[in-house]
This record gives sequence, structure tokens and C-alpha cells, in this order.
Amino acid sequence: MTYRIILLLALTSSLLFAEEPLHGTMISTSPPDSLWYEGELHIQNVKQLTFGGENAEAYFSTDGKFLVYQSTRDSFDCDQIFTYNLETGEQTLVSTGTGVTTCSFFVPGKDELVFCSTHEHGAHCPEKPDRSLGYVWGLFDFGVYKCKLDGSGLTKLSDVAGAYDAEAAVSPDGKEVIFTSGRDGDLELYKMDIDGRNVKRLTHTVGYDGGPFFSPDGKWIVYRTFHPKTPEEFEKWNFLWEKQAVSPVRLELWVMDTEGEQQRQVTNLNSASFCPYMHPNGEWIIFTTNWADSLGNKRMPNFDLFRTRPDGSGLERITYGSTFDGFPMWSYDGKKLVWASNRGVRKELGETNIFIADWVE
Repeated sequence: MTYRIILLLALTSSLLFAEEPLHGTMISTSPPDSLWYEGELHIQNVKQLTFGGENAEAYFSTDGKFLVYQSTRDSFDCDQIFTYNLETGEQTLVSTGTGVTTCSFFVPGKDELVFCSTHEHGAHCPEKPDRSLGYVWGLFDFGVYKCKLDGSGLTKLSDVAGAYDAEAAVSPDGKEVIFTSGRDGDLELYKMDIDGRNVKRLTHTVGYDGGPFFSPDGKWIVYRTFHPKTPEEFEKWNFLWEKQAVSPVRLELWVMDTEGEQQRQVTNLNSASFCPYMHPNGEWIIFTTNWADSLGNKRMPNFDLFRTRPDGSGLERITYGSTFDGFPMWSYDGKKLVWASNRGVRKELGETNIFIADWVE
């Protein structure tokens, strides 16, 4: 899900601790002397890769030489997909430059990537949801696409008219795509072959199942959920569904195998926890959460990176910034970490950048 749906609502008192990540929150205009903060024992040699605009959801190629990410900057009013050459610093537009895009990922073993876009339904950025609904995400008419690394050969993989098909990632063998869809009247997880065939529904619980990633060994899927439980939560969920919007009050992490079996909850933080990614050794899941912020009494929400064992044990804080750190991914060899952050920004609102660091175990 794109992360800048209604940034201005971050300034209201209703967004204390329970919503999707907030970028560009109120911060000092004086950048820190270092991009590294005390307590960040697992990251070294932090390097800033982008400078200005809103940049997020950066993911490694299997050889560790490229990133693919989404960015709102320059002449673009909403997110477009770019690649980043980590050897040269060259950044290349991959998506069409129209509509809004989200959730890109390389296809391992091929010079291809997938991303999600609304460009077939108009060149404009989709209209944001009515603010009277509160803090919500709009379920825009996204489709899942595949293309070459230069943007050529664009092919649509999902073809359900009017459905929200987004939040896509690719299996480590390059054969399957996992994604979130509203095609059956609820937000569930599906997988399909890399050519769009053989679609299979994996989850069947009312609410939101989304943000999925395959584990690097291809045996597991880790994802985020909000499942209403009380009558009031069900009523709100159904009301917003009719408006084609969703408001995740809480997000918890879950795992399952690649056939949708062995589903189990990982976190129980009663906070907004999202964007989980599993370490290549399978022993850790890194993710973003505002849980630590909920323990204090800060005026604005703060999100940091944490990691946990797949069974929910060993919860450990990774970043200690005063604003936003999110969307983490380990490189396929486990030696690097990439994520998005507000650290080091030089303006109060509207800037999030991509950072990379050496991972220290």
C-alpha cells in the first residue's frame, strides 16, 4: 500500500499510535551530525542514497547491485517506480509516469520486475479518500504488471476489472507472485504464476491480509493483518469497504506456508506493525512498528525497525531515530540492510529518503 495517502492527517490528534506509517512528520530542520543513532548496534556505515522527494519501498535485486523503489519527486505528483544502480548511483524511471504506482519487486533470475499501477485507468493521480472517513487508505483500481528493467515489454498480470490488485512480491525462484486483492469482496492474499496464470486464494479471514513477502528460501510467506473482532470493528470494516477504503487500527504480523496452510500470528503488539521481511537464514523477521512509541507519551507517532523470531520471541529494536524508519529489506546474502527514513532530512514535511547500511550480527 502506498504510504502517503493522507499525510496531512498525521497532524491530527486521532493518529497517535494506531495507523499506517507516517512520513514527513514534524521534525527539526537541523539534520543530525550523523546518519547513525546511538543504540543502532546492528547497522554500520549508513549511507543516504536519495536526496529530496518521497522515496520508499526499496528492494534489492538478487545480486545486490540494484534497488527498485517508488518515488514522488520532480514533475511527478504521485509515486512512480525507479531502479537504482548501487555501483553508479544512476536512477532510471521504469513505470509509465502516469497514474500512481506501488510495491515493485525484482524477478529473480531474469532482467524483469513487477510493480502495481493505476495507469490504465487514467494518467492522473487517483483522488484521495474523503477526509471525513478518518485515516483511511483508498482501494484504488491497481493492477499487477511485469516489465523489463528498462520499462519495456509491459505486461498486465492481473485482469479482474475494478479490483484492487496490489502489494505484490515475487518468489525467490522467480516463478510466483504473491499479492493482495479485493476481487472476492474482502482484502485477501493470492498467488499466481509469474505469467499471471493459476491464481490461488491463500487467506479466508474477514479483514485485511496484505503486504506479503516470500521468505528467501521460498518456504514461507510473511504478511500483515487486521482482522476485526468486535461488533464495532466489523461495522466499521463493512462501512469502509462499501466506500472502497480501509482503516487499519492495528496491524499484526503473521506467517504461513506458500500454500496458505500453517497460518499463525507472530506479533501481538496492539500497534501498527508492517512490512515484514525474513532474513536469509530464516531465523529473524525485520519489520516496522510504532510499538515503542506507544510505550511513551510523544506528541507525534514514531516508527522504528524491530526484529523478532518467527515464533514471536526475541523482539529487538534496530533503529533509534526520532521520526520514521520503515520498509526494511536484507540483501539476499544478509550483509546489507536497505530502508526508508526521515533521518537527515532538511525540510519539515514531504521528504523521505532511502538508506543502506552494513548489517552487523
